[in-house]
Amino acid sequence: MRGDEVQVSDRLIAFLPNLRRFAISLCRSRDLADDLVQAACERALASQDRFEPGTRFDAWMFRILRNLWIDHVRRAKTTGPQQDIDDTPDITGSSGERDAEARLTLKSVALAIDQLPDDQREVLLLVCVEDLSYKEAAEILSIPIGTVMSRLSRARKNLADAAGINSRTDRSPEKGGNK
Repeated sequence: MRGDEVQVSDRLIAFLPNLRRFAISLCRSRDLADDLVQAACERALASQDRFEPGTRFDAWMFRILRNLWIDHVRRAKTTGPQQDIDDTPDITGSSGERDAEARLTLKSVALAIDQLPDDQREVLLLVCVEDLSYKEAAEILSIPIGTVMSRLSRARKNLADAAGINSRTDRSPEKGGNK
């Protein structure tokens, strides 16, 4: 059993950046994300005997973190509002046109993602950011694969609309000739 403990803790250390990125994307607060990651790590270490070797460690950790986030949201409904990550910028960058454009683009994408419904945002982040398969995302969220695909499609369409990228309706040439 001691070998499994080392394996889980070693995997946990290597997986911290991914876990933190997912936590930030869920709660949009670096401080709260750090608290969630710490709680997820504590819970994983305390229940490492429940981790089944040969299964996806990242899926197990994402599920623990997501469950902690859901618990936090439920508690927050009775405690009041939270501070948004955009209200406390703690990243300083060099000045320059390129950096400014990159920040504006990133902010617009972040706002568009932020405006997505929770179910679409979760699927988008798991599949597109964390690079999980549809099946893995479906297992983490406890939903059918078809629902993952549907939510992801809607999330992508909503992001494209928010970013002003409208798909052309005349993608294929008319029958009988080209335009």
